[in-house]
Amino acid sequence: MNASNHQAEIEAILFAAGEPINIKRLAQATGLNIEQTQEVLQNLETQLNDRQSGLCLVKMQDKYQLCTRTEFAQQIRDVLDLKRNAPLSQAAFEVLAVVAYNQPVTKSFVEQVRGVDCSGVMTTLCQKGLVEEKGRLDLPGRPLIYGTTPEFLRCFCISSLDELPPVPQCENLVEMESESTEENDENVERGA
Repeated sequence: MNASNHQAEIEAILFAAGEPINIKRLAQATGLNIEQTQEVLQNLETQLNDRQSGLCLVKMQDKYQLCTRTEFAQQIRDVLDLKRNAPLSQAAFEVLAVVAYNQPVTKSFVEQVRGVDCSGVMTTLCQKGLVEEKGRLDLPGRPLIYGTTPEFLRCFCISSLDELPPVPQCENLVEMESESTEENDENVERGA
């Protein structure tokens, strides 16, 4: 089988799957090794981009998926009569950030960081498929530990957690907080 046939084969597999597929499974299905499969996937991605296809190839760690381009999301919703999911609350973003940057974590760790109960938020994030149970700690009570999912990577358009922006250093946070306090003091003095 030539390279274009392998590319068509992988494209068909990804289209039919509708979910991320591990590169090892793609290699096994096509009879190629991992390096050859990566080359075919790169060629497929380049071809989709060059012809300005409505589809794009998304990489999530060692998995790949064919997805529609975000610029066509509204048209797809209109045609398929899909309702937009409710956006995440500020609390959900905070919990998601704690989990993403510190995973695997327990719910009690997240609550300790945030200072409030996060049971409802954690349940919502699990239902949305952004966070999932990753096992249990070997401690008394065997608490559940949580981590992010491939859906999290896809929603935030990143291929791995390494692409998350760095966490601001404590010194920067103190500076930002003092600047904010100074601005608030000035606003109070001016009667704003």
